[in-house]
Amino acid sequence: MARGLMGMGITLLCFLASCSSLPRKAQHDLVGMPKADLLGCAGVPDRQALIEGGEVLEYRQDQQVQGPLTLKGPFNLELDLSGHGTCHFVARMSKGRVAQVEYTGPSDTLLGRYAACVPLVRSCEQQRPKGLQKQDNS
Repeated sequence: MARGLMGMGITLLCFLASCSSLPRKAQHDLVGMPKADLLGCAGVPDRQALIEGGEVLEYRQDQQVQGPLTLKGPFNLELDLSGHGTCHFVARMSKGRVAQVEYTGPSDTLLGRYAACVPLVRSCEQQRPKGLQKQDNS
C-alpha cells in the first residue's frame, strides 16, 4: 500500500513538473508566429517598445504564483513550503513575426523554473498551428 501511494505521489510530481516545461517549449515553438496570432492568443501586451528592426512586446504576471504545497491547520495556522514567483514574458518581433521569447522575473516555484510563466504562454502553446515553420524572409 505504501508503495502504491509513493508511486502515485511520484507520478503526480512528474505531471506537475511537466507543466513548468511549457514555457521552455514555447521559447522554441512560438518563434515564427505572426504578430496577429500572438495577439490573438496572448492578448494585448502590457508594454511594447519599438526597437531597430522590430519591436518588443511584454506580458506581465505580477501576481505571485504559488507552488502546490501549503499546509493549513486549526486556528488559522498555515505553513507555506512553496516558492512564489512572478513572470514577464518578453517577445521580440521582427518582420511581423516572433523572433525570440524570453522570461524575466523571479519565476521559480516548487513546480520548477519558469513555472510562474505557464499562465502567460499556455493559450498560445495550445493554439499554435501544427507545423508552424519559421519564416525566412531574407
